[in-house]
Amino acid sequence: MSALWSLCAGLLLLLLWVRHRGLEAVLVHHRWVFVCLFLLPLSILFDVYYQLRAWAVRRLHSAPRLHAQRVRHIQGQVREWKDEGSRRYMCTGRPGWLTVSLRVGKYKKVHKNIMINLMDVLEVDSERQVVRVEPLVTMGQLTAYLNPMGWTIPVVPELDDLTVGGLIMGTGIESSSHIYGLFQHTCVAYELVLADGSLVRCTPTENSDLFYAVPWSCGTLGFLVAAEIKMIPAKKYVKIHYKPVRGLQNICEKFTEESKKKENNFVEGLVYSLDEAVIMTGVLTDEAEQSKINRIGNYYKPWFFKHVEKYLKADRTGIEYIPSRHYYHRHTRSIFWELQDIIPFGNNPVFRYLFGWMVPPKISLLKLTQGEAIRKLYEQHHVVQDMLVPMKSLEKSIQTFHVDLNVYPLWLCPFILPNNPGMVHPKGNEAELYVDIGAYGEPKRKQFEARASMRQMEKFVRSVHGFQMLYADCYMTREEFWDMFDGSLYHKLREQMNCKDAFPEVYDKICKAARH
Repeated sequence: MSALWSLCAGLLLLLLWVRHRGLEAVLVHHRWVFVCLFLLPLSILFDVYYQLRAWAVRRLHSAPRLHAQRVRHIQGQVREWKDEGSRRYMCTGRPGWLTVSLRVGKYKKVHKNIMINLMDVLEVDSERQVVRVEPLVTMGQLTAYLNPMGWTIPVVPELDDLTVGGLIMGTGIESSSHIYGLFQHTCVAYELVLADGSLVRCTPTENSDLFYAVPWSCGTLGFLVAAEIKMIPAKKYVKIHYKPVRGLQNICEKFTEESKKKENNFVEGLVYSLDEAVIMTGVLTDEAEQSKINRIGNYYKPWFFKHVEKYLKADRTGIEYIPSRHYYHRHTRSIFWELQDIIPFGNNPVFRYLFGWMVPPKISLLKLTQGEAIRKLYEQHHVVQDMLVPMKSLEKSIQTFHVDLNVYPLWLCPFILPNNPGMVHPKGNEAELYVDIGAYGEPKRKQFEARASMRQMEKFVRSVHGFQMLYADCYMTREEFWDMFDGSLYHKLREQMNCKDAFPEVYDKICKAARH
């Protein structure tokens, strides 16, 4: 009973403090209070619900049976839109706060919402080595489904809640991309409901123009209802080699060298300052030295980027064996390093052991509860950007990031970009090695101003024939946008498939200049 009275007294004191400081001030300057008391428990409930649902669907084997029925329902909604006179653009009915992108999709309030409830694994074809999934299947869900069967997918983008549809219509990358390319390059077929309500399947040989135009189109050519993704055999561990490197030129040379080696199944770099980094290479294996196994996914373990930093501070190399699924989602618990700005003490051993099992809070819940004050604060004083630049421009790019943003750590992830048709391809006729530079956090540059600084960054990326990931804030004009991206195939298909009255152009959907 005394424990209950203590809890009530504590809550009363908390409410009095909130009333004294003001709710908005607490949410902005002490957001961890709200996150720890409310969002972490809610996130656990979200996870339990979706895990139970996935388990029930698998046990009942209901997904393949119900898929065709659900697709017909989507087609019916599109035909209903046509019968109403096609007066508004269409978009998916999934609430904007449920997406991992930090952007708020205001267009959903004025567009015709098409409800798409497709979140199941449909089929695992071991002979073809292909898995067929619905668009709302998440990376965490997919690896949990495939790994016990001895399979995985070649490119597993980091965060658990990233969906197949988002990774196709936007893009996805992982430390295996120097071999396999972006997430879209591991897909072999898409199924879409088009603006006329028809269902079409596209592959590199069947409706090939549509197949190559879908990635990066952000749902402006049709509604994705299924995708087929290549599978590869899974192994138990990833043998990781940590190597601290100092000096910017040395960092870039070493990272480029390792990225060109196909014997490295994984390559990743964390840049902690302009001239300090740790470069990691990984190899899949079924054997491990027991004394060197590190189960980094366990809730009480240090956040991965902090664990890596120890090698830099100690100036020593190291080898570890990480269970494969732990490796695939190694940055999930700390949302890369974003969580340190939300829960400053989140990596403290006491917090990890007592409450680490509830981490991370759902990004969707963080968005839902951020409020206008926090949204504006993040927009002006926080950066979440991924820029894809040719590997040959890496040194110049890091220097530009340092001058314009000064955000650390920076995430380096190499990928091979094939010369396929579509919005994103190399400047020449051959495949080219690129690198994703991810900047997440509060810029330390003096006089940082979000719009001016990001426009400067975008200008630089265009100058080296790079690309900006479209989940993030984009400040380009329409002309600048289509200078960065190749819109020839995209615009041809929008004309051919009568998309102009059905879906907004991708620029109008994602760019700030079009939305304000």
